[in-house]
Amino acid sequence: MTAPERIELIGHELAILWKDGHEQYLTCEALRAASPSAENTGERDLLGRRIGGTDQKSYPGVIVRGWRPVGGYAIQFDFSDGHNTCLYTFDYLRQLGEGGSAQG
Repeated sequence: MTAPERIELIGHELAILWKDGHEQYLTCEALRAASPSAENTGERDLLGRRIGGTDQKSYPGVIVRGWRPVGGYAIQFDFSDGHNTCLYTFDYLRQLGEGGSAQG
């Protein structure tokens, strides 16, 4: 698991420089839509049925207001719509930048 070396907000995009030298740019709206939190994705019961979550796929105008590292494995973002309950693991962030849904 490679950790980010540096994270910067540039307009409506988050720029991430990884310790291995890889750079990626993720739009804030798409990053918010890709949140793997239970608030977004819901939770599964024992039979695999989804409980809660949202089908919302678009978050126009939402930007990242701040972030903080969590342990040595994730980043927690604060979004302008108040969402801040999600942990984006380093692996998940990297995956989003390599063809995942958070590119603009």
